[in-house]
Amino acid sequence: MRVLISVTDKTGVADFARGLAALGAELISTGGTAKLLREAQIPVRDVSEVTSFPEMLDGRVKTMHPKITGAILAIRGNAEHMAALAEHGIEPIDMVVVNLYQFEKIAARKDAKLEELIENIDIGGPTMIRSAAKNWQDVAIVTAASDYAPLLEELRASGSLSRETKWKLAQQAFLTTAEYDRAISRKLAQIGLEGELPQEVVPAVLDIRAPRRMSLRYGENPHQQAALYATGAAGIAGAEQLHGKELSYNNLVDLDACWQLVCEFAGPAAAIIKHTNPAGCAEQATLVEAYRKALECDPVSAFGGVIGLNREVDAETATELAKLFVEAVAAPAYSGAALEILKAKKNLRLVVATKPTDPIVVKSISGGYLAQSTDTETFRRETAMVQTERQPTAEEWVALEFGWKVVKHVKSNAIVYTRAGQTVAVGAGQMSRVDSVNIAAMKAHLPVEGSVVASDAFFPFPDGLEQAVKHGATAFIQPGGSVKDADVIAAANRLGVAMVFTGVRHFRH
Repeated sequence: MRVLISVTDKTGVADFARGLAALGAELISTGGTAKLLREAQIPVRDVSEVTSFPEMLDGRVKTMHPKITGAILAIRGNAEHMAALAEHGIEPIDMVVVNLYQFEKIAARKDAKLEELIENIDIGGPTMIRSAAKNWQDVAIVTAASDYAPLLEELRASGSLSRETKWKLAQQAFLTTAEYDRAISRKLAQIGLEGELPQEVVPAVLDIRAPRRMSLRYGENPHQQAALYATGAAGIAGAEQLHGKELSYNNLVDLDACWQLVCEFAGPAAAIIKHTNPAGCAEQATLVEAYRKALECDPVSAFGGVIGLNREVDAETATELAKLFVEAVAAPAYSGAALEILKAKKNLRLVVATKPTDPIVVKSISGGYLAQSTDTETFRRETAMVQTERQPTAEEWVALEFGWKVVKHVKSNAIVYTRAGQTVAVGAGQMSRVDSVNIAAMKAHLPVEGSVVASDAFFPFPDGLEQAVKHGATAFIQPGGSVKDADVIAAANRLGVAMVFTGVRHFRH
């Protein structure tokens, strides 16, 4: 058996090579890999010795030679192929062990220059990988260090690798080169000739490839298949589950909704989500108080909900959580005492999450995808415009700012009644904004009198504002921008309420 080894990541390669040599393999290698093997007292031949041609062009050309590619690509059962090898003095290569220049590691550096990126684009490596994978029945292609030990075990047990093993290695090999090329094309698409970054967030080609992290029992409904795919460790897709039943499709959707909402707040905050909409949200001096205030908003809908908390869960908060039937909880951490309390509820799903960092949001539609930049717009009082004769009071300002953060996470048409640091009532997903105003007030468990209203989009007519005032609202925050803004402002002045325009809309479909 002849084995070609040329790796950038040299983790475990010396032990693997030693094991192959002990089985009688002849080893061929390049540059740094050959040096490492010699230092480990493992017999090895240089590729340049096999090709009778030196490495050249600063190492750009090492393995691209007929005595290497021909030795890999020749089909052993093809008489013409084998005659061609014999004619040109080429010995077949039976295994190729390759991993690639670490382009992604370089690309992740903010100071990486275009020239450095270009020099870290591997050429010979992908060529050898694709060649060996194409000829998988005769050549084993090894691209992952995690495969070293099981391959040695199989070789020691049977003297050769099975067709099944070689096929799995080939599948992994093509996945490796595909992901490598994606990483290169994705990074180079982001920069110009002089290394400048583009202003456009949405890419020319949408790359949404992500490995399957887990299969789910079913999707939104039992007759639908589903799985979770994740590209990293951030957000809910990358969360670690500490306890409870397996997460369902709907659990993950609701966890994402509550986690994104609580990440809006600097102070201790809690959000209770039911079918992606907040049943309650609060920001208070302590986490337990935030949870209690969130629960007060709609304790009926909170039953069977999903909860997000933006601080480490302590024992006092855990004790309160344990009083309610909850499907799942997302938090950045849990104290030991909190885990002991919550793990007593065997089916309660507990996950540890980090803040989402996605620059774009992707949704599927029939036949394609929609992509948009993430809605990271935050409220700034200095740019807000008070449109009414009456200014908001200091307490109303706090409530308005709080409501503006919450309404961003409610399905449109969205209306949220709030007090400082607490939702009072939520009206979501209605076709009419007036209906959202009335439904929120109708569902309210807390007094609406004296609350303020946040609206995710403008009031198209005065009727929505007028209805909210009848329910007891005293101040409003909305984007503005309706052709009827003057009529809405006049109604607010007539009714003696304050109204602030933000100039920013927060539709959530």
